Amino acid sequence: MNLLSGAHAMDVHFAQTPFDRNLPVLMALIGLWYINFKQFPTVAVIPYCERLGLLSAYLQQLDMESNGKSSLRNNHRAATSTAPILWGQTGTNGQHAFFQLLHQGTHVVPVDFIAPLTDALSNVEHHTTLLMNMLAQAAALMTGKDAPEHEYSRHYPGNKPSTLITMETLNPHSLGALVALYEHKVFVQGSLWGINSFDQWGVELGKQLTNNLLGSGTEVNSLDPSTQHHVERVKRYNSDPSL
Repeated sequence: MNLLSGAHAMDVHFAQTPFDRNLPVLMALIGLWYINFKQFPTVAVIPYCERLGLLSAYLQQLDMESNGKSSLRNNHRAATSTAPILWGQTGTNGQHAFFQLLHQGTHVVPVDFIAPLTDALSNVEHHTTLLMNMLAQAAALMTGKDAPEHEYSRHYPGNKPSTLITMETLNPHSLGALVALYEHKVFVQGSLWGINSFDQWGVELGKQLTNNLLGSGTEVNSLDPSTQHHVERVKRYNSDPSL
């Protein structure tokens, strides 16, 4: 119930708050600025809390399945880019996986940093260090650092955008509000793009073809040569009569 009450609180905020202070609307507009005006095709969601370790995967499904479309509600093709490629993991793991690219790579990747300000399940000193690490990463992305002369490999260009989302603590209520925040953001973006965010026709063709390949399927003989080759290999290496 606390999860639902947190989501409801964000629902009320979204429905009643003027746009200039409306968190889902502001996040949606920032996202449109990144992808449609700055041409940044991807965004990273990086929580600094191990209990939010699955959040990036959930938001990936929410954003990319809802708005990853090129057809509009009016049956026309989208003239602009739509949903960004969303990815990420917890900051403690990501720092030695992809932060190198975030700081010095050739791609600009906007980042959402997310963290609770307190964590009753963590040592206070450890959690404080974790939060300072997050703030340091956000500051480094923003301001960068000039390289010593003739050592460009140590140059940090800065001017890399990020958004910092914090909550007093992580509990079912705050988690519900956080999830609803992103859900409403996705809805606003879909509305602005003219997309139906509530269908997923893009996944249907693969399901249909799978059923055809698993059946007796005369369609198998009409496949492209590459797929036909691999279907035959799968059948050859598996003895299941149904294949």
